[in-house]
Amino acid sequence: MSSAHVPAERPHWRRELVAIWGFVQRNYFLTKRYFLWEVVWLVYSTMNALTIGFIGLGFGGTQEDMARTTTFLLIGTVLWSYLSMVFDIISETVSWERWEGTIEYTFMSPASRAAQLFGMGVYAVLYGMVRAILMLGAISLFFELSLENANFGGALAILALCSVSLVGFGMVAAVMPLLSPEKGQQVTYIVASVLLLISGIYYSIDVLPEWMQWLAQFSPLYYALNGIRATLLDGASFGSQWDNIWPLLIMGVIFPPLGLWLFRKGEHFAKMTGRLKRTG
Repeated sequence: MSSAHVPAERPHWRRELVAIWGFVQRNYFLTKRYFLWEVVWLVYSTMNALTIGFIGLGFGGTQEDMARTTTFLLIGTVLWSYLSMVFDIISETVSWERWEGTIEYTFMSPASRAAQLFGMGVYAVLYGMVRAILMLGAISLFFELSLENANFGGALAILALCSVSLVGFGMVAAVMPLLSPEKGQQVTYIVASVLLLISGIYYSIDVLPEWMQWLAQFSPLYYALNGIRATLLDGASFGSQWDNIWPLLIMGVIFPPLGLWLFRKGEHFAKMTGRLKRTG
């Protein structure tokens, strides 16, 4: 009598890829469920970008000067919308799970925490890019942008490096709601607002106090904005932006493993203290 056929177990790396794709799909279906809210935030972000663009026109000067100033501001606005979206989606992962009532099931699933966090990171990057493209399309209908010499390939490469850093940064922030169900999410918003202040989204950091300029050195957004503005406004090559690239490379190596390690520690603490089910 022949024995029953037992399917071979998938290799570990393949199981992890399947799990990552599963979390990407889950976030996609969550976006579909709350699609009208996504439209609301897209419209809000686009209106905010247009408002900043008109501020640039208000500075006056020659048509070339106005186009350059407006482009400078809009690059910061669109990048902030994209990068803050990546940061928010990852840092809010615990809050989303609490709202959906699935946090305990997720933490009991066989998927590794790395698969969960990286899956959410992949979705955040893809979703953020779609939003940025839609915003750029709307903005181009209203303003004449100074992009004649733009190096789009170099800008995308720097954006990709910054995205890796920001995924890790978001993982670090995602620990906060685990440690404090009542106040953790508010702390992530404070972190995002500090990034907005010190990264030079709408201005050069030279106008900031010296201690804020020192803090800017630890923000991946600061280096991404410097590099992307140089490639888009002046046509600088990717290689010429080494001063902005090497900090992003270091942050990309440090932040994701650090965020994953801290998240695991926070998860263990939350399980030991019974904080997973609490919402306030």
